[in-house]
Amino acid sequence: MARPSDTSLDSQPALGGVSALAAESVAGLMALVWCVAVAAYVWMAPAGTGALGLVLTLLVVVLPLGLILASVTTLRSIRALRTEAAGLRANLDAMRAAQADSPKVRPPAETTPDAVVVTARQSGTVSAGFTSRRDQAQSQPLADRKAALALPVVRALETEPALALGTPPEDLRAPLSVADFVRALQFPETAADREGLRALRLALEDRSTAKLIRAAQDVLTLLSKEGIYMDDLVPDRARPAVWRRFAAGERGRAIAALGGIRDRSSLALTAARMREDTVFRDAGHHFMRSFDKTFAAFEPNATDEDLAALADTRTARAFMLFGRVTGTFD
Repeated sequence: MARPSDTSLDSQPALGGVSALAAESVAGLMALVWCVAVAAYVWMAPAGTGALGLVLTLLVVVLPLGLILASVTTLRSIRALRTEAAGLRANLDAMRAAQADSPKVRPPAETTPDAVVVTARQSGTVSAGFTSRRDQAQSQPLADRKAALALPVVRALETEPALALGTPPEDLRAPLSVADFVRALQFPETAADREGLRALRLALEDRSTAKLIRAAQDVLTLLSKEGIYMDDLVPDRARPAVWRRFAAGERGRAIAALGGIRDRSSLALTAARMREDTVFRDAGHHFMRSFDKTFAAFEPNATDEDLAALADTRTARAFMLFGRVTGTFD
C-alpha cells in the first residue's frame, strides 16, 4: 500500500499544473482589462496634459503590464519544475523497486573468511609456484624458500638430535616461506583458489603466523558485515623505509604515510563501530597487536619487494584502516 506522503506528493504536480493554467488565464484577463481601462482613460482625458502627463501615462500602462508578464513567466517556471520533479520522483521509485527486487551480491573473497579457513584446513597438498599479487605480470617473484619470520636465537641453537624427542611437531616443520606468508595474508580469492588455500593452510600450521591469520579473519568478517571490503579500498603506497621504521617501534607522525586509507565512509563506519561495539573494538585492538608483533618478526628477513607485496594484501589494508581509526599514525 502506498504511503500517505507518496500520494500527496504525486498529486501535487497535477494540482500545480491546473493552478498554473488558471493563474495564467487570470493574468491574461487582468492585462486585457487594464489595457481597456487605460485606453478609456486616455480617450476621455482632457487634451494638453503636457510631457509630464504623457510620461506618467506610459508608466501607468507599462509597469502593471510588466508585473503581470513577470508573474506569468514565474508561474510557467514553477509548472516546469514541478513536472520535472514528478518525473524524477517516478524514476527514483522505479529504481528503488528494482533494487528491492534484485538479490544482493557480495564479494565472495571476503564475505565468508570463516568458510575459507575451514576449506584451507581440509585441503590437501597442491602444486607450488605462485605470486602474492593478483596481477602476476606486474609482480616480482619472491624467495619461496626464505623463512618469513626471524627465528628466536634460542630456537635457532636447538639443532642437536638429542632434543628432537622433546620438540613439538610444529617445531619440526620447515619454516613458513616469505611467499607463503604474504599469500596467506591476502587470503584466498575464492574457495577454488588452490594456491591461496595451500598458503593459508601452511600459515595456520605456523603458531606465530596463525595468531595473525585468525585475528585478521575476525576483523575482515566484522568489516564485511558493515559493507566494508578491502578490495574496494585503494590506499596510498608508503615507501618500504616507512614500514621498517614501524617494525623498529616508531609510531605517530613518523609513520603517518602508512595510514594510506582515505575512504571517508569506511573510516567513519569503522570508528563508529569501535566506539559502540565492544566485540568489534576488542577484535580490532587484538588484530593491531598481532600485526605489530608478527610484522616486527617478518621485517628483518624481508626485502623491499617483500614489504611492497605485503602492503598490497587485505590484511595490510585492514591494518591501515584500524591504524587510522585508533590513532596509530597521529
